Amino acid sequence: MQLINYLNECFYTKHTLLQLSHISANKLAYLQQQKVMPTASYRLTIQTSCQSFLADHSEESVQEYYAKGYVKWLGVVEALIEPADIYQYFNKNYRLTIQQLKQQGFVCHDEKLHANIDEHITQEWQHFLNGTYGLCTASGLVQDIARKEFAITSINELIAENETHPDLVRLEKAVNLLDSASALFAPHERINSSRNRLVDQIRKKYQLTSPQIT
Repeated sequence: MQLINYLNECFYTKHTLLQLSHISANKLAYLQQQKVMPTASYRLTIQTSCQSFLADHSEESVQEYYAKGYVKWLGVVEALIEPADIYQYFNKNYRLTIQQLKQQGFVCHDEKLHANIDEHITQEWQHFLNGTYGLCTASGLVQDIARKEFAITSINELIAENETHPDLVRLEKAVNLLDSASALFAPHERINSSRNRLVDQIRKKYQLTSPQIT
């Protein structure tokens, strides 16, 4: 039940997504075929078995779960219409988010976020369409995708530079950024998640403080 509770609290079912977005199931499938809308992040297969005096019965159903931010994304898709324009929206906002992080003092030297950013964003777009980022980011939207990738790369760089005595000010800032951009993850995923590895364990190892929630 923990998994079902998590999914129902943190995601929209396909039915709810369609209702809130005012589109049909056929339109959603079409947008996914056009490679402008992510597929579901979770698919829950429910098997029901019933025994009675008159007859036994069993059936199977599949429930799809989508990131809540996809209601906003579908609004973008409906407004822009053309696949090329939709990708450019993703590309532009990814770059803008990276630029804003740099202006805020975050540091990352990996060439994938500099000279090789064109190739990197193309790969990120595919992960987005596969539903990966609907699962592992807070919103499933491009801003959180860029923030998460920047934070992970920055944390790994800082640890690689000096695992024993990394720059704790920069490290704490990057960990807090990753914390804010990341999903909680489903109960069965948490032990192997980037949140556990790069937020929980890093805070514990280097005695970093968590931001105060007000």
